[in-house]
Amino acid sequence: MKEKLLIVGNGMAPGRMLEHLLEADAERYDITVFNAEPRVNYNRLMLSPVLSGDKTYEDIITHDEAWYQANNINLLRGTRIEKIDTQTQQVFTHSGDPYHYDKLVIATGSNPIMIPLPGHTLPGVRVYRDLDDVEHMLSVAQKGGRAVVIGGGLLGLEAAAGLKEQGMDVCVVHLVEHLMEKQLDSSASYLLQQEFERRGIEVRTATSTTQILGDTEVTGVRFEDGSETDCELLVMAVGIRPATQLAVDAGLEVNRGIVVDDDMHTSAPNVFALGECVEHQGQCYGLVAPLYDMAKTLANTLLDEQLAFASSVTATKLKVNGVDLYSAGEFAESDATNEDIVLRDAAAGIYKRVILKGSHIAGVVLYGDTEDGSWYFDLLKRQVDVSEMRDTLIFGQAYQGGAQLDPTAAVAALPDDAEICGCNGVCKGAITTAITTHSLKTLDEVRAHTKASSSCGTCTSLVERLMQVSLGDAYNPLAVTPMCGCTDLGHDEVRTRIRAEKLKSIPAVLQALEWRSSCGCAKCRPALNYYLVSDWPEEYKDDYQSRFINERVHANIQKNGTYSVVPRMWGGMTSSTELRAIADVVDKYDIPAVKVTGGQRIDLLGIEKDDLPAVWSDLGKVGFVSGHAYAKGLRTVKTCVGKQWCRFGTQDSTELGIRLERYLWGSWTPAKVKLAVSGCPRNCSEATCKDIGVICVDSGFDIHFAGAAGLDIKGTEVLGHVDTEDEVVEYIAALLQMYREQGHYLERMYKWAKRVGIEHIQTQIMDTPDKRMYYKQRFDLSQSFAQVDPWAERVKGRDAHEFKPLVMRKLEVVA
Repeated sequence: MKEKLLIVGNGMAPGRMLEHLLEADAERYDITVFNAEPRVNYNRLMLSPVLSGDKTYEDIITHDEAWYQANNINLLRGTRIEKIDTQTQQVFTHSGDPYHYDKLVIATGSNPIMIPLPGHTLPGVRVYRDLDDVEHMLSVAQKGGRAVVIGGGLLGLEAAAGLKEQGMDVCVVHLVEHLMEKQLDSSASYLLQQEFERRGIEVRTATSTTQILGDTEVTGVRFEDGSETDCELLVMAVGIRPATQLAVDAGLEVNRGIVVDDDMHTSAPNVFALGECVEHQGQCYGLVAPLYDMAKTLANTLLDEQLAFASSVTATKLKVNGVDLYSAGEFAESDATNEDIVLRDAAAGIYKRVILKGSHIAGVVLYGDTEDGSWYFDLLKRQVDVSEMRDTLIFGQAYQGGAQLDPTAAVAALPDDAEICGCNGVCKGAITTAITTHSLKTLDEVRAHTKASSSCGTCTSLVERLMQVSLGDAYNPLAVTPMCGCTDLGHDEVRTRIRAEKLKSIPAVLQALEWRSSCGCAKCRPALNYYLVSDWPEEYKDDYQSRFINERVHANIQKNGTYSVVPRMWGGMTSSTELRAIADVVDKYDIPAVKVTGGQRIDLLGIEKDDLPAVWSDLGKVGFVSGHAYAKGLRTVKTCVGKQWCRFGTQDSTELGIRLERYLWGSWTPAKVKLAVSGCPRNCSEATCKDIGVICVDSGFDIHFAGAAGLDIKGTEVLGHVDTEDEVVEYIAALLQMYREQGHYLERMYKWAKRVGIEHIQTQIMDTPDKRMYYKQRFDLSQSFAQVDPWAERVKGRDAHEFKPLVMRKLEVVA
C-alpha cells in the first residue's frame, strides 16, 4: 500500500518538490495537496507581469488541472488546514474533516506585513502577495485615479510599474534614502529612480507615512512632515513574515520560521517543512532559488536519500518591462576591505559594479546591461580566483582573460551548475541534459521539459545559445527564424515584445525592435499589421495598405488582372432572392464566368476592378455580405443537409453550420480557416480534412481539427466529443482563439498544432475548463470589437460610387 503524503500549501516550493518526487518515483506515495486558494499552482514571480497586463493568470499557471489528474494527485482547492495532531498523525481542515498522514509537508509560505497605521483597515488598502491582490488592484485600476505604493523594494516597484501601465497615477513612498537598498547600491538606485520618474511615477524616498486618510474608504495618506497626497488605492509592499501559526499550534519548534535540519525535518517525526515558512540555521528565505534547493532536498529525503540543504548566495532581478537590473552578493559601500571595479556609460544608461574581496568576487550590481549576470554569479558562487582577469573583468565574459569570445562560446564556457533561469532555478547542466535526453529541438520543448525561459523570459537568449551549443547545425528553432530580411527576430519574439512593450503602431515596432529597413517589406508589414490589430483593437488603426490586395478590395485577383467575388452564403444555404440577385449582377456587369466552389458558394469571376464597388453595392441590397474567400480569416463552413432531409442524418448539421459561421464570421486569424459540419459519420461535407470539423453522431458531436487538403494532405486530429450544440460552439471558439493568440502570421492551423503539440491543445481545450473558458471569453471579447456591419446596411441609401470596399473598416480581433 502506498504511503499517504499530505502537503499543506500549493505554492512554488511544494510544486517543485512534487516534480522532483514524481520524476524519481511516481508510485511511492498517495498524495493529497491542501490549497487555501481556490486555484491550481501558479508562479507568484509572474504576478507583476499579470498586474501590468503583459500576462494573464492562465499564462502563469505552473500545474494545471490535467497535471494533477495525470499524476493522481488529490488537489483540494479552497481548503485550509486548521490543526495538526502529530501524535495521531492527522490534520484537520477548516470544516473539521480529518486526514491521516504517513508523511506531512508544511509549506504555508509567508504573510505580507501590514503596517498598523491609523486607517489600515479601510477598504482600498491592500498588500501585494497573491492573485486576489492583483485582481483587486486591476479592478480599481480600471476606474483610473491615483495609487500610493508604500515600499520601494522589489515588489513595491513592480506593483507601481504595473499600476502605471494600467493607467493609474502612481506615487512610491520609501522609508530609506534610495530604492531597493537591499539589492542595489546608491548609484544603481539613482538610475532606477530616474527611470521610474521618466515613466511618470512619483518617487518619495526618506519619507515616513503616519496615517491613512478616509472615513469609509481610503482617500489619501499623510506623511511625517505633515504633507498629504490623495489616492483611491494604497498598496503596502514592505516585506513578509513566515506563516508559522499552524506549526506553533502543533507544538513544533519555531523561531522566526519553522525550524528544520539539513534534510528539511521539523522537530516532529514524519513532519517536514519547506519554503518561506522555514528557518534553517537561523536564516529565512524569500527568493526562489533557495526554495527550489529545499524542494530538491526534501524530494530526496522523502525517497530515503540524502541531499543536505545548504544556504547559498542569491541573485535578484526586477520584473519591469524595459528595466534591466541584476544584483547578487555583498555590495555595501562602506566596507573598506573590498575593492570596486566600476563601468559607467551615461549615454547608454549602463552602470556595472563588481565588488572584489581579495581575489574573489563578493558582489555584483548591473544596471542597463545584465547579459553577464549569470557568469558573474557563477564566479561568485564558486569563489573563482579572478586575479588573472582583473583588468578585463568589468567588460564581461566575452573579454575573459583579454580574449574576446562570441556570445555562444561564452555560454558554452559556463560550468554545468551555472544558473541560467533564476525564476525557476534551472542550471546549465539541466538544460543541456534535457536537450540530449529528450531530443529537444525547439525552445518551446525546452521550456516544457525544464521550465527555463518560461517565466519572465529574460534568460531566453541564454537558453537559445545553449541549444546552439548542444545541437550545432541541427539547431533551427522556429522561435528565432527571422520574420524576413528586415529583422533577426522571429514571430514569437516580435509578438511578445509588441505586447510587453505596448507597441501600438508599425513605426513604433520598427523603431523599438530596430528594424533594418525604413518601412518594412511586403513580408513583414502584413504580419505586423495583423499582430497590432489583434493585440490593440481599440487603439490601433488597421493599416489597409499593409494588407494583401485581395483583402483590400474584398475580391480575389485573377491571373488576367480581373477579380472574383464570392458572396457569403451561410452554411452553404441560399434562396431564390439571392440567386436572382447574383444572376442580375452577372448580366449587368457582363461577368464572364460563374462557378460553384468546393466550399458550397458561388464565385463570380472576371470582374473589372472599377466595377467592384458597384457589384458589391448591388449584392448588398439583398443582404449579401463578403464571403471573405480572400481573407486571413473564416472562409466557409461547409455542411450537408443533416437529419432534416437525409435518412442517415443524426443531427441538424446545416443549422449548426450556419450558427457557427454567423458566430465566427469577422474574425481575423493568422491564416485562412475552413470549417465543415457533417450530419453523420459518412462525412459528406468532408469535415475530416478541414481546419476544424464536426462529425454528428447519435450521442452528440465529435470535434476534429488540424486537417489540410491543399499543398499538404492531412487528416484531422480528434479534439474530443461533446453532447450539445452549445458545447460545440464553446469548444470551437476556444480552439480558434487559442490559434489566434499563438499562431504565426500565415501559419495554417495544422502547422501551428504540430508546433505547439496536439496533446497540449487537446488538454487545454478538452480537459481544462478554466483554460477553455478563458479562451472562449477572449473570443467573445474580440467579437465585441469586430467592426463587421452587414453589407446591405453599409450601402443602404448610397450610390455605387460612394461605396468603397477599398477603404472599408477593418474586422478587428483581440488576441
